[in-house]
Amino acid sequence: MTGYMDEFFDSDDSVSIHRFNAMLSEFYLKNRRPMPWRDEITPYRVVVSEIMLQQTQVPRVLKKFEEFMQIFPDFAALAQASLEDVLRVWQGLGYNRRAKYLLQIAQEIMNRWDGVVPDDPAVLQTLPGIGAATAGSIVVFAYDRPVVFIETNVRRVFIHHFFQDRGSVSDKEIYPVLNRTLDHTHPRDWYYSIMDYGTYLAGAIENPNRRSRHYAVQSKFSGSDREIRGRILKILLDEGPTAVDIIHQKIQSEKERTDRILGQMIHEGLLMRDGSLIRFLDSKDFFL
Repeated sequence: MTGYMDEFFDSDDSVSIHRFNAMLSEFYLKNRRPMPWRDEITPYRVVVSEIMLQQTQVPRVLKKFEEFMQIFPDFAALAQASLEDVLRVWQGLGYNRRAKYLLQIAQEIMNRWDGVVPDDPAVLQTLPGIGAATAGSIVVFAYDRPVVFIETNVRRVFIHHFFQDRGSVSDKEIYPVLNRTLDHTHPRDWYYSIMDYGTYLAGAIENPNRRSRHYAVQSKFSGSDREIRGRILKILLDEGPTAVDIIHQKIQSEKERTDRILGQMIHEGLLMRDGSLIRFLDSKDFFL
């Protein structure tokens, strides 16, 4: 499939942009990836999938999404859940703060908008855990609205095809090109094609995102604070409220490091101290 990735396109040339979009359409027609949140689209399924997909690859989300939908089929069911129950289902996806954010998002959507997801990206960005890219993607995929947003695959595709001889490419440079290129008639399918094509590029060539001014290498999971956080959550999910000394014994890491991580998790609203015990924060304990 090298023909898809060899061409350089001129962002100032309408013919070149037309060729770029024709290339995307051809690629998507032949290589569309089936995904449950694409095959059955509702605003709720879009919101859940977009939060899950933050910093997490599609194959891992595919394994978890349907289970989540069965247990929490809509905003009403999710908003009434405990943080512990949501974290239990979330296990395996990592970055567990997102589970708390998703619970808070569901509560706010039920309380403020009677279960209806706003179609304004600026409003969505007032919700926990939703930045510009996630807000834009929710509006595009839930409502098929032509919103310009940049995430990893978008950045990869545009750097490769419109900034081939450049390094340190900023998103500010990509935004106007993206705006001229976006299919305003069928934005949802256009972005789906970008996502799928970007994933293809990731496995076919050296990552163009290395030439982005915003590129950062993710730290290794093994031995990281993220790993210890996951182990702490598993202890609490398996055993319920647990004494700090018992957590130290089970984690078997430096006491100071474990205490620091526990402090962070308490500050983030995932956990709380209850006398000598550490437990999950109850949903009634945090307010939006």
